[in-house]
Amino acid sequence: MLPRFKPAINWRELITLFKFNRGAVEKFEKEFAKEFQAIDAVAFPYGRSAQWAFFKALGIENSEVIMPAYTCSVVAHAVSLSGNTPRFVDINLQDYNMNLEETEAAINKNTRAIIATHTFGYPQDLDRLEAIVKKAELRFGKKVWLFQDCCHAFGAEWKGRMVGTSGDVAVYAFNISKIMTSIFGGMLTFHDKSLANKVREWRNQHFKRAGVLKNLLRRLYLLAVYGAFHEKIYGFTLWLQEKTPLLFRLTQAYHLDQKIHFPPDYLSKMSEVEAAVGLEQLKKYPKIIEHRRKKAKWYDQNLSKRPGWVMPPLVEGATYSHYVVRVPTRKTVVQEFRKRGVQLGELIDYSIPDINCYKGNSPKCRFSTVASRQTINFSVSG
Repeated sequence: MLPRFKPAINWRELITLFKFNRGAVEKFEKEFAKEFQAIDAVAFPYGRSAQWAFFKALGIENSEVIMPAYTCSVVAHAVSLSGNTPRFVDINLQDYNMNLEETEAAINKNTRAIIATHTFGYPQDLDRLEAIVKKAELRFGKKVWLFQDCCHAFGAEWKGRMVGTSGDVAVYAFNISKIMTSIFGGMLTFHDKSLANKVREWRNQHFKRAGVLKNLLRRLYLLAVYGAFHEKIYGFTLWLQEKTPLLFRLTQAYHLDQKIHFPPDYLSKMSEVEAAVGLEQLKKYPKIIEHRRKKAKWYDQNLSKRPGWVMPPLVEGATYSHYVVRVPTRKTVVQEFRKRGVQLGELIDYSIPDINCYKGNSPKCRFSTVASRQTINFSVSG
């Protein structure tokens, strides 16, 4: 069975599991900032922890944070748990990114931040985003923080500018489904050293050092992942996930779309072993992106374009975290390819305003709902 994604790990990452890796977190922060053109970077246990900590460190609360309706639910959860209210806007169906006209219209006196998610590795219009923020700040006479969500878009570029170099802060996440992994983990990057220092100081005061048990469990997890995604074994992995409660319970502790919560270890700092794996992944990063772009181009040229299918665009500067196709009968297509030994992904199968915990005051976002019901993705990682 070909899995819907496969982390780019091999013996180099496995070797780090048997080292002490002293000082790896600080080195990972430094090297990550350098690779992604930032002045500084601050590591966290998860991307959502990083986002939450940024709002807490700056005292942003009781405010509205504008974000797309079609993105991972944990982005909204982090906003909510920081004491703020997510304000959802709809997306464009061409690249699945936030509609910037709706974004500008949604800004009001209570807006303190905009989270721009570069969905599936497609870069948003940085020039337009920055102009919207500048106009809003002049209109309301206060700071509006521009937060670049690069969890799908490591190194994606808008007209030659890396997306994470725009705005005040960028967030990256490193779980095994991301473009590069550090087992788990997240990172904030900055272009203002004093802002980075403020967030780092807050992190050090409120997060605890990763203990021996966490380091051990992360090692065991990566070893299990390395075996679980092998083509000859993945069918059994899928069976465990779908037919037994074992993997479901593990996933449930870390990610529930329908419940606003954090993982149990969200205040435990990134471990040294995670950072060491991240450093090995950084060395591979250019090849990982090159492979994804080639795979997207191959699909564009070779994947049968059936009636009713809407193929994704090939965009200059995109990094293709996923190759996403809209189909009118998703369940039928998924089952067809499963019989052929290929697992298709259904990455974001909801519009956040449609989730029970966000219903009520949240507006309906029509295009986000369409995308949530019709998108499938082909693997670009294998």
